Amino acid sequence: MAISCFADLLDEARAQSEPQRLLFVFTRAELPDDPSEEQRRRFAQGEGGVLTPVVCVDKAPEALSDMATLVAESRETGAEWDIVFVAALAGHNAEAEAEQHLNRMVESLKMGNVASFLAFDRRGEAVSIG
Repeated sequence: MAISCFADLLDEARAQSEPQRLLFVFTRAELPDDPSEEQRRRFAQGEGGVLTPVVCVDKAPEALSDMATLVAESRETGAEWDIVFVAALAGHNAEAEAEQHLNRMVESLKMGNVASFLAFDRRGEAVSIG
């Protein structure tokens, strides 16, 4: 199944035979250190920049009804974010292993490695980061 929105992700995770944990890393778009004028211009137009992790959490798919619920819950943290990266962890130990995998995910994102994660905007639409 092609996942084009957050609802597709929830449907797919709920359909799996093994228990699932969804790992979320919320990121904020920022200018890189010592940005050039071109980087500043593009960033002002809503392009470019770097995505900095600000909050991470794991959830069972059943604990989420839709993207609006996730956005509302994220407001409670007080952290502003632009893109959320998601990975799934399967198995009966998924909840116990989630923190370790979230830490790896954060480190991977800090290094700019985004290809193995799904990315969604605040509306729940899948986005391609590249």
